[in-house]
Amino acid sequence: MALSPEQIAVYERDGCLVVEDVVTRDELAAMQRQIADWAGEASTRGENFGETVDGRPRFDLAPAKDGKPATLRRVNNPAEVSDAYMQVMASSAMTEMIADLIGPDVKHHHTKINLKLPGTATEVGFHQDFPYTPHSNADVVTALLMLDDMTEENGCLEVVPGSHTRGQISLYQDDRFTGTISDEEVAKVRPEVRPVTGKAGSVCFMHTLLLHGSAANLSDKPRGLFISVYSAADAVPLAPSPVPSSNEGMIVAGKASRNVRIMEGMVELPEQYKESSFFDVQQRNRNNAA
Repeated sequence: MALSPEQIAVYERDGCLVVEDVVTRDELAAMQRQIADWAGEASTRGENFGETVDGRPRFDLAPAKDGKPATLRRVNNPAEVSDAYMQVMASSAMTEMIADLIGPDVKHHHTKINLKLPGTATEVGFHQDFPYTPHSNADVVTALLMLDDMTEENGCLEVVPGSHTRGQISLYQDDRFTGTISDEEVAKVRPEVRPVTGKAGSVCFMHTLLLHGSAANLSDKPRGLFISVYSAADAVPLAPSPVPSSNEGMIVAGKASRNVRIMEGMVELPEQYKESSFFDVQQRNRNNAA
């Protein structure tokens, strides 16, 4: 499956592109079964569990609140522990489309699952991905594969089309890394915010500098996203990954590069946080601001 010139033009203009039916029925079903198993195990645990390569938990749970039990909200690098997720990350139609956008030589950075189960209050403040994972150039794409139908009611992705052309926006406030842009910046872009919806099996390809966030799931339907981050082979990370992976640097299309392409300008580096996910980083900021 190749992207058309028209689709590539939309991505370049808006910084995001939604494509339906990117994975096969079997691929989607295998990923859905796996996440159901993990969510079921999380419901019996009640706290973060598992371990990634840097010792942080692989399975991150939304804290119990208002009498509701803790629920799974993040799986760090599921491709490391699941054949189903590895297959889609490394050798699916999704991978081929990434090569159409930043190829022909593409390498993997990390994967994660963000899960909003019904009744959870998980919100994502507006941010760009690049300040979390800065590279020597901005040919970095996040592929968000919808594990469930994504609607405005169940906390869909919200984006600011075209914001990827405006450069990096700081995620620091008063020298404190907050993981989100300031309230003043949010107010500026709020009129431009657009929801991204789609059916399970669709993928939203998102530029690393695109402003985005999401609201809480107010429905009785789950909203899961399998998130895979890729870069051009000649883009080199400028900071350690916030989601370290044993697969980081894996070539998934074309070949490795012995050259590094460097874009002009200043790059603000992130804080190397110790929390198990950026949800906790953003929550820490909200608590400090309260």
